[in-house]
Amino acid sequence: MDIQTHRTDPAALREEILELVAQYHALKHVPGPFDPARSPVPVSGRVYEASDMQMLVDSALDFWLTAGRFNDAFEQRLADSIGVKHAMTVNSGSSANLVAFTALTSPKLKSRQLKEGDEVITAATGFPTTVNPTLHNGMVPVFVDMIPDTYNIDPDRVAAAITPKTKAIMVAHTLGNPFDIAPIKDLCDRHGLFLIEDCCDALGATYDGKHVGTFGDLGTVSFYPAHHITMGEGGAVFTNDDFLDRIAESFRDWGRDCFCGPGVDNTCGKRFKWKLGQLPKGYDHKYTYSHLGYNLKITDMQAAVGLAQMDHLDGFVAARRRNFAFLKARLAGLQEFLLLPEATPNSEPSWFGFPMTVKDGAPFERDELVQHLNRHRIGTRLLFGGNLVRQPYMLGRNFRIEGTLDNAEKIMTSTFWVGLYPGLDEPALSYMVDVIEDFCRARSRS
Repeated sequence: MDIQTHRTDPAALREEILELVAQYHALKHVPGPFDPARSPVPVSGRVYEASDMQMLVDSALDFWLTAGRFNDAFEQRLADSIGVKHAMTVNSGSSANLVAFTALTSPKLKSRQLKEGDEVITAATGFPTTVNPTLHNGMVPVFVDMIPDTYNIDPDRVAAAITPKTKAIMVAHTLGNPFDIAPIKDLCDRHGLFLIEDCCDALGATYDGKHVGTFGDLGTVSFYPAHHITMGEGGAVFTNDDFLDRIAESFRDWGRDCFCGPGVDNTCGKRFKWKLGQLPKGYDHKYTYSHLGYNLKITDMQAAVGLAQMDHLDGFVAARRRNFAFLKARLAGLQEFLLLPEATPNSEPSWFGFPMTVKDGAPFERDELVQHLNRHRIGTRLLFGGNLVRQPYMLGRNFRIEGTLDNAEKIMTSTFWVGLYPGLDEPALSYMVDVIEDFCRARSRS
């Protein structure tokens, strides 16, 4: 086809643009081989191919700037992958946690509605936005301690923390390692508690053969560049409950009662026939608000990237598991110094990182090892906020601690994690292990 034909045929021109995007990716975005003398070893990063860039550009050519056909396709594919009825995109994993939790405050839940002063059990160690929605909604987080080698919440401590004020449990699957769901789900069923699973670091992880996020009333996931798949910024709320899905959508979309999609009118068939609140009968349903909501939607361009990334998800998860196994085997000889991670029984993690805890009596402190790794261009992270009750923003907040937080304290002072994301190949992982091993052996001889 000649140039003149391209100018009058949008489909052909579009195809040519996408082919040029693939060529550009090959020239500009394909990473080079690992060089131990120069290359960094990040803890995380985006991994993408030409197809991801092509779908992003494809959506840009539509110039449909809010959620549209790519978002619809992504939500459906994500729901099918996880095994849930509903997946709803939001603009971040933190927003996903906010929407999921705030949905439980809806008056539409009647006697089950969460209200100010109710208690919500959570893990003492983790990322703040697993806990923050509890505080934002005027409720009381109840912090319980962790299991040292899985870095997850202790179900026995959860059981001890339940009181007549307890209404929900909201917990993350730490670094892609599922928490022990069965006993916690049993507690929720016996006491009539809501369960929210924060799966932001755990997409693809399973427990008892089922995907995490399918056991609770609601689940959440993040698509930040560090996570299992990315759309830059983004997240999702998912559930098997039709009613909770509708409520969550309302909170995401300004709190409106209407559930029409962008550019769509009168899905309910009675747009001007409702009588809600103290509004006059027939007030436009598109401007009727049942909740104190937000606007937390994404764009179709973000969804397009997420949709393309879904093609890689199984491979990404397999690579994370393979890299975890490599690190676990290679670091096994350092267990006199380091507590290595263990998968929760009955689970198959989708590892987000490789955590280690410097043992008591080791000839070095955690921070010494971390600084040594950083000097050798090896990225490290602490286990997020550590013991969250120690964080500056918790000063003066209303919370409760069940028992002691001894393990959370140890994690705060002695735990760190390194990367195992799919962008790291065996030469990078071997370099990282060699640096850790050399440091530990040198300190043991000094």
